[in-house]
Amino acid sequence: MAEQGFFSKFMNGLFTGFSEIDEDFYEELEEMLIMGDLGVYATESILHELKNTVFREKIKKPEDCKNLLKEIIKGRMATDDNAYDFLDNNTVCLVVGVNGVGKTTSIGKLAMKYKSSGKKVLMIAADTFRAAAREQLQEWANRAGVDLIGGSEGSDPSSVVFDGMKAFKSRNVDVAIVDTAGRLHNKKNLMEELKKINRIVDKEYEEANKETLVVLDATTGQNALMQAKEFAEATDVNGIILTKMDGTAKGGVAIAIKEELNIPVKYIGYGEGVEDLKEFDVDEYVNKLFE
Repeated sequence: MAEQGFFSKFMNGLFTGFSEIDEDFYEELEEMLIMGDLGVYATESILHELKNTVFREKIKKPEDCKNLLKEIIKGRMATDDNAYDFLDNNTVCLVVGVNGVGKTTSIGKLAMKYKSSGKKVLMIAADTFRAAAREQLQEWANRAGVDLIGGSEGSDPSSVVFDGMKAFKSRNVDVAIVDTAGRLHNKKNLMEELKKINRIVDKEYEEANKETLVVLDATTGQNALMQAKEFAEATDVNGIILTKMDGTAKGGVAIAIKEELNIPVKYIGYGEGVEDLKEFDVDEYVNKLFE
């Protein structure tokens, strides 16, 4: 992640710089959390729990609050035991996200991840609006050694998904990963397009699991939260892929999204390598925030 981690520069000084837990301490902690991209809603909720626990357990030293804060965040960010059960059966994985967040790369890495775990994977290039989107996915498909179904630029995304579902069933595929157009400027069109894609999936492969993952760039802070809200309004989002956590990302936006939208982070990208897209590990994530 970024240099020392998004909290560490100021946060560690906060816990050691105060001699007692008072309103000044809480005010500065609140400011640090908001600066870390948690947003006002998540910050107030976490602080409320922290204050109650400090009072109930009669905690006196600010440095003792650090581990308590970490445990509170871990409790709120923990993924359910069944978070990845969608992979147990045939799965259609829709990947949404605006252009520039690392969507194509994330799809490629997911394909390689699933393939390496023994799954038969199909990639479906349903982003027919962005120039060269199919070509970029084809490169990843070649690297991963998986098939790709795609249409020509400007063709109907739904027809590509229809062809993809036919191939899904005929080729005994385990996981089909569908790239969708990254557009938010016209939410009504986006909603209609995603609804149509979902209808085709439901009709052509009703028994398949469906998983919708939104790709968000951690470096964009609260903009990532706004994007998550937009996509959650357009379709049923099951999880988040949070990318670019190795750059200057503060990273707290994942906490804000979980608090406000109750959408869990399922994958997190720490680097450019294929293996750098990992299943979300709450202990690793929170520990990195405080490194």
